[in-house]
Amino acid sequence: MTGAASTPHYYAGQNLWGTDAHLTPDRPDAILRYGSGARAFAELRLPEGKGPFPLAVLYHGGCWKTGLATQAYLAPLATRWRQLGIATLNVDYREVGDGGGWPGSFADWQASASLIDEVAKRYPIDRSRVTLVGHSAGATPAQWLAAEQGADGPVGARPPLPVRAAIVFDGPADVGLERGAFDALCEFDAVDPFMGGSDEAVPRRYEAISPLGHPPHLQEIRFEMAKMPPPPANAQAAVRAKGTKLTVHVNEGASHFDVLTPGDPVYQADEPALLRVLRGR
Repeated sequence: MTGAASTPHYYAGQNLWGTDAHLTPDRPDAILRYGSGARAFAELRLPEGKGPFPLAVLYHGGCWKTGLATQAYLAPLATRWRQLGIATLNVDYREVGDGGGWPGSFADWQASASLIDEVAKRYPIDRSRVTLVGHSAGATPAQWLAAEQGADGPVGARPPLPVRAAIVFDGPADVGLERGAFDALCEFDAVDPFMGGSDEAVPRRYEAISPLGHPPHLQEIRFEMAKMPPPPANAQAAVRAKGTKLTVHVNEGASHFDVLTPGDPVYQADEPALLRVLRGR
């Protein structure tokens, strides 16, 4: 049921720092800024050793609504991947209520992508093995950044960000086609405030970021689904038409957070497949 709850079920009451995550997050090696705003930063974690390391760029969920979540709840996952030889950038960004939505969140995501090349120049990162990772609402930047955009896009025309892969944890492939399912997950109307109107009111905005016309340019993308249904068939077909290897794995009975919680049996079962994507081999 949408529109009834003031706080979304899957974020209400969650201890997004440690207890639910089964792993106490370690401190990042650096806090890198991509802008002047309070949320324009990312946490960098580097594995031990000489590298070069694959890099995962993490975008948190929270139904694009300020006050529900930040990058903090992904710190346990970033810590786990660091232990397994994966460098991570855990990105915060503006949401609806603090300057985000269309186009503010997109502007932040675009600006945060500049950190990838900066990190690759300063640290032992393998630039050819970069994976964009999004949970829930973070599915949007994980795919949008790798898609070519025209002048009608939220930040104007730009080429796709050159990255190898993406991983989506229980988020939408197309916010227009999956508006009902995502609003139901959040238990309030999340999509329309984020986009600045319904798909009837501002159809060109939805078209501008839809994989039907703007599929991501990736070698592969993996969806780990739990509460959200699999991406619609036409969205999957559009992604595959670009030559992208698309894998959709449904974790039956899993919660919205089980799929990315280190130590949870659901995550542990999926981890080898996730690492194959992150490592690019």
